[in-house]
Amino acid sequence: MSTITVPQNKKFNQWINIIAVAIPVVVAILLNPSIPKVNLGEWTKILPHVNGVINSLTSVSLLAGFYFIKRKNIAAHRVMMTISFCLGALFLVSYVLYHLSNESTVFGGEGIIRPIYYFLLITHITLSIGVVWFVLRAVYYAFSNQIDLHKKAVKWAFPIWLYVSITGVIVYLMISPYYQ
Repeated sequence: MSTITVPQNKKFNQWINIIAVAIPVVVAILLNPSIPKVNLGEWTKILPHVNGVINSLTSVSLLAGFYFIKRKNIAAHRVMMTISFCLGALFLVSYVLYHLSNESTVFGGEGIIRPIYYFLLITHITLSIGVVWFVLRAVYYAFSNQIDLHKKAVKWAFPIWLYVSITGVIVYLMISPYYQ
């Protein structure tokens, strides 16, 4: 398997910072109810279900990547983490397309399930904002062969990213009965 080599460069760090801020800002704008929705067609109604599958696959690929690195299988680890990163990018595109064209769904659960849902949702959203920076750094450090820095970034990126992907699935399962 050939290796992609990225040079060590301060510009990459600047771009990581810009992207890590831009993504949550764009998502926040899309979630603003006063922003008019764009009609992209009925097909966008399936995107939350697609996102649930993507989050599930991301969780599995993250765990597989963790498994392989613990066994010092760097090639398999790299494949799994590249898959995780691509799934994350695909999720982001799908999420943006859905919220660009559809109103947010309101959770209709009652009783004890309601605060549980909102706790998971709020922690999921909060951590998803911060994890972008760590993931982009971890990927950059890996591809630029700065392995010590990669390991430091991953100590934060991996558990947060895994939590975000797993809670994404749980939140999806909890709200899916309320999709129209």
